[in-house]
Amino acid sequence: MRYFISFAYNGKNFHGFQSQPDAASVQETLEEALSTLFREKITIVGAGRTDTGVHAKQMYAHFDTELELESDYWSHKLNSFLPPSIVVYRIFKVADEAHARFDATSRTYEFYIHTFKDAFIAEGSWYHSNPLDLEKMNESCKILFEYIDFECFSKVHTDVNTFNCKISEAHWKQSGNQLIFTIRADRFLRNMVRAIVGTMVNIGLGKIEVADLRTIIESKDRSKAGFSVPAHGLYLVNVAYPYIEERK
Repeated sequence: MRYFISFAYNGKNFHGFQSQPDAASVQETLEEALSTLFREKITIVGAGRTDTGVHAKQMYAHFDTELELESDYWSHKLNSFLPPSIVVYRIFKVADEAHARFDATSRTYEFYIHTFKDAFIAEGSWYHSNPLDLEKMNESCKILFEYIDFECFSKVHTDVNTFNCKISEAHWKQSGNQLIFTIRADRFLRNMVRAIVGTMVNIGLGKIEVADLRTIIESKDRSKAGFSVPAHGLYLVNVAYPYIEERK
């Protein structure tokens, strides 16, 4: 039987979601906990990858087991096997062909910037004290909707078949001393969101003009785009499926 697991994690101490040799990952930590709890080898398939240091307020994965699982009981038990940086919300049965990665219709990320030094949010938000022009940054967001090829924002030497992504939402808002960037698309390239934010910060600082964003995107050249902002301010906040309505 196939099950989905809904969970969240603080990425500070992980080298991303996906398992890799000689580095702590969210996937490996979850698989070890599930395998210990169910007393069988469990392998999970995540909705996507997050880079080193990136957080997830909502993530999904699927796994197969012959066990009949009662979600409330097993999610509570699983949390006792996990470090404080990972929390499981639900384990629930899905159709045998359901796939956490391929069935996802969109992913939504948020990036947090704080403009006044704050010791209590510093580990989950990027401190940037120089004034930023949010109006220009929101103007630049509209340009993203004109394109689907975002190779210029992708990490170089990435093994992908296409650089096409359909962005359906992108905007900045201010909440007190924090600036929050929200972006939703059907898929994202490696480092894409952090590179977009870095480019828009350059626009907000007046280093480049809004119209320059079109030239950057059309160049398909990573070196033409802005710097990558730090990972600790980035969160995966939503993964959408046609058969899952609730957030968690």
